[in-house]
Amino acid sequence: MAAPQPPDLQGLLRDVSRALAERHVGFMLVGGQAVLLHGAPRLTDDIDITLGIGPDQAPLVDTMARSIGLEPLPEDPLRFAQDTFVYPARHRPSGFRVDFIFSTTEYERQAIDRAVLVDLAGTRIPFASAEDLIIHKLFAGRARDWDDAVSVVRRQGERLDWTYIEHWSRAFAEVPGREDLPAQVERLRHDAR
Repeated sequence: MAAPQPPDLQGLLRDVSRALAERHVGFMLVGGQAVLLHGAPRLTDDIDITLGIGPDQAPLVDTMARSIGLEPLPEDPLRFAQDTFVYPARHRPSGFRVDFIFSTTEYERQAIDRAVLVDLAGTRIPFASAEDLIIHKLFAGRARDWDDAVSVVRRQGERLDWTYIEHWSRAFAEVPGREDLPAQVERLRHDAR
């Protein structure tokens, strides 16, 4: 199974993957790139990467990003990463935005371990599993995220591990403002039929 990618994106994903691997940083692609793999095709010009490190490692990400031609978007990217858990950058030659998302939770580490390896341009790149992508999308809670989650359920069908999705939706229901996640999972199962 491979996600269709334009050649310049494939090269960028390969470069990012290799640079992170050289620094022994676990990661997975999430967001629109993972939707292309597990759900319905859609346009996206950004790359969202969840990292298996916390924002205290932002200097390592800053050095790595600059080494492969990524330009940080904030004036002070290290402070921005500390404050937001995100290091946003742009690959000027292709125009793609790359957001490195720092993680500190057990769930995110487990999701990285469960990532699906996809061969792109001769490099095995970890994408979030379909289940973890659904969890990310439901947690984000925007209309576009709901549509993406529905497309993943429709495409993956019976292959999905609903027990896993339900477990994490209940765990994340303890986060203030996200108490509705278990109900959203049930609605998703119903709406995506």
